[in-house]
Amino acid sequence: MGTAERHDPSSLDATWLAAAIADGQTTASQAMREALERVAARNPDINAVCGLREDLGLSLAARTDEELAGLTRDGRRALLAERPFLGVPTLLKDLGTAALGLPSAMGSVLYGQVEWNVDAEIVVRYRRAGLIPFGRSTSAELGLSPTSESPVYGAPTQNPWKPGHSAGGSSGGAGAALASGMVHIAHGSDGGGSIRIPASCCGVLGLKPSRGLMPLGPLKGEGWGGLATEHMMTLSARDCAAALDISAGADVGAPYAAPALPAQSFRAIVADAARDPRAVAPRRIAWLNTTYEGDAIDPEVAAAVAEAASLFASLGHELETAAPPVGSEEVLSPMLPLIASAAANAIDAFVAARGRRLAADELQPTTLGAREYARNISGAQYVSCVDACHEITRRVGRFLDRRDGQGYDLFLSPTLAGLPAAIGRYAMDNADYLAYRLGKKGVIGYSPFAPLANLTGMPAISIPFGLSRDGLPIGIQLMGPLGSEALLLALAAQVEAVKPWQRVAPMAR
Repeated sequence: MGTAERHDPSSLDATWLAAAIADGQTTASQAMREALERVAARNPDINAVCGLREDLGLSLAARTDEELAGLTRDGRRALLAERPFLGVPTLLKDLGTAALGLPSAMGSVLYGQVEWNVDAEIVVRYRRAGLIPFGRSTSAELGLSPTSESPVYGAPTQNPWKPGHSAGGSSGGAGAALASGMVHIAHGSDGGGSIRIPASCCGVLGLKPSRGLMPLGPLKGEGWGGLATEHMMTLSARDCAAALDISAGADVGAPYAAPALPAQSFRAIVADAARDPRAVAPRRIAWLNTTYEGDAIDPEVAAAVAEAASLFASLGHELETAAPPVGSEEVLSPMLPLIASAAANAIDAFVAARGRRLAADELQPTTLGAREYARNISGAQYVSCVDACHEITRRVGRFLDRRDGQGYDLFLSPTLAGLPAAIGRYAMDNADYLAYRLGKKGVIGYSPFAPLANLTGMPAISIPFGLSRDGLPIGIQLMGPLGSEALLLALAAQVEAVKPWQRVAPMAR
């Protein structure tokens, strides 16, 4: 399989690997051994994988092979139809996604190794689809940063395309594990861009689904007051679609109704778009390659978005320069109290449950700052922030509403305003939480675009769209109204068909 992986891009797809296992071209055990070998060879330089459970992965892979051994060829194909990721090794993000046998550090020295006595519903669905989680991927502490540089993992997670640069955050380990070829598919979560930022930094595909579409039970009802959700990060639109097919839909007791699923499977929609990119119905797309306020961004990023707008226009879409009726700080300001309050509650509950005090060196300065900031937020202020989020959502909803013929179907922007940051640029060493996010050198200047989808609950996807002069990936972002995942994936498939992205960094080829 090594030769195929070097020369056939489709062989990097998780769904391709599952088909190869079902057809007997390889085995689940061999796929797991090869993944473990790649981790052993590449992770020392990248530091994207943590909490490795080799015995668990090999045991579950062997169980898959035993099941396949007793089936006919038709039986194997039937099993593949039922489990489209049959025998595929994967990693779960090292935050609060519960999984039996895979403890979490939460990206923090404070937590040690949290053992779980249940699988999260999303993990149940992953396992049911044939995926075999065998470890965790590194994260920012409590998911609070656009980079993955937590002391709990030792060295920062490096960008496989260019060491010394960030792989993004907070799902940086997932992005780096994909871009370095260690795995073909990896789980992430997104509360302010935490799937899309590392996807852009690492040159992979990252979809943040609609609020309510993905299960968060049984231990949670929502993440960060409804801002956060989860999904797999992938190397292709086909895998992203297949992962959505096997995991989308609310679970029992979910506080939000899931948006309606399309009549076709997401994978079928992507296949149709890939087969004939021009057959996708033309859409009206607003686009922007400045900040919402019209300020300039990195020129290479701006040029990539302009090129993307031209590409979509050449495919028959109607492109118009227009910004959503929001400001960058206006979007972040009501989100930050919700995020800080969630982090403070998680920290305090953990410490109280263990009957001890928090030591100052157990958390990074920015996390401690978020906790202190949250202590001064009153209940009335919290509700005011929720109301502000809802008001902005109504505004953006009208912007992305075509029923009166005036709005837009989608909004195209950069994923990030700049190229992947240097390691240390956004390290969480600023004890002033608001300055870390909103200050002149704060995260807001780096990532002004991603948070809007979290505030509104709308889906957004980061699509790889080339490399900078220095060989760093650049991503573009498409955002649509609630339930528009099928449309986002169709346009991602269009891009992949007419301007294919490099699947992995040079180090993995």
